Amino acid sequence: MKRITFHNRERETDEIMKILDADPTLITFIYGPINSGKTELINNLIKTLPESQKVFYINLRGRFISNCDEFIKVLFDVEHEARYERIKEFLKPIVNVLPESYSGIPIPKDVFLNLFKEKEVEDAFVYIETVLRAFYKNDQPPVLVIDELQVIGDLKVDDLLIYKLFNFFVRLTKELHLAHVFVVSSDSLAIEQVYSEAMLEGRCRYLLVDDFDRETTAAFLEEHGFTDDETSVAWDYFGGKPVYLIELANYEKKVAKAEELLVLRTGEIETILKRINELGGEIIIEGIKYSISYEKLVGALKKFIDHETIDMNEVDEISKAFLVKKNILFVDPLRKIIKPQSRLDLLALREVISDA
Repeated sequence: MKRITFHNRERETDEIMKILDADPTLITFIYGPINSGKTELINNLIKTLPESQKVFYINLRGRFISNCDEFIKVLFDVEHEARYERIKEFLKPIVNVLPESYSGIPIPKDVFLNLFKEKEVEDAFVYIETVLRAFYKNDQPPVLVIDELQVIGDLKVDDLLIYKLFNFFVRLTKELHLAHVFVVSSDSLAIEQVYSEAMLEGRCRYLLVDDFDRETTAAFLEEHGFTDDETSVAWDYFGGKPVYLIELANYEKKVAKAEELLVLRTGEIETILKRINELGGEIIIEGIKYSISYEKLVGALKKFIDHETIDMNEVDEISKAFLVKKNILFVDPLRKIIKPQSRLDLLALREVISDA
């Protein structure tokens, strides 16, 4: 199997570096379609930062989180052997020895246990702020990254969690200029909700990490030995979706593999619609349960027969929420458009709708 190296995203990297070169003032939301390379971009960027600039990278993917307490706990990396009486005493010996990036906020086990006896989210935030203050050195603010934020979107917890979390992020950036905060998500509904949230007006910025354009795709594939014909096949089936391009690079019979993936995705979308048609379905939006209409789903997808993107208001909210949650469509609230999650999804849904 071929080893695929990171393909430089110059525009996105330059934009993030400009943010890091200035004092923290805004929360930065990094968003884009699924598998567009957001996490890879962040991980590669972390490797290039100076050792003196500490990064606390917290990926919520694969973490079991069913309530507010568990969410707060995943923010921490428990130091089982460290003993601690006061936060500053604990921080002094570790500030200079931590690696460039850390998979959570460091905390001694006994402090961790005491912290959660109170079960107050504010206590956790006070501790995190204290840690970040200790790591602010040489005019280089630490970096806090929360990846896969959408994981907490389905939690059955009080609505104050998100409010408190982002209030804390605003404090770290706009008020204290203490740390750069990056929030990464592929859930466009979550980004849309944040975009419409009044409390974040003027307190955040957005960075789109989209699939590669055609020129970037061609350059990426050329690096991995694709012929012109193979590049055309890759673009026709997958557009600039990095995960599919990497998959294709590992197969000699590229046309056959592309056709196989299209058949697979077509079947998946067909099954999703068939289940709604035969069994019905419901979706919860802002705490209220709504029935899903098969006819409206089909009507929404038919809009893509002649268009690759449509206005975000052309689809009813229930169908939009369902199709986004099923990773068929992607909503970009900044550009006010809806498009399929990938070129492959576009081809697949067109094939399904032609028979609907």
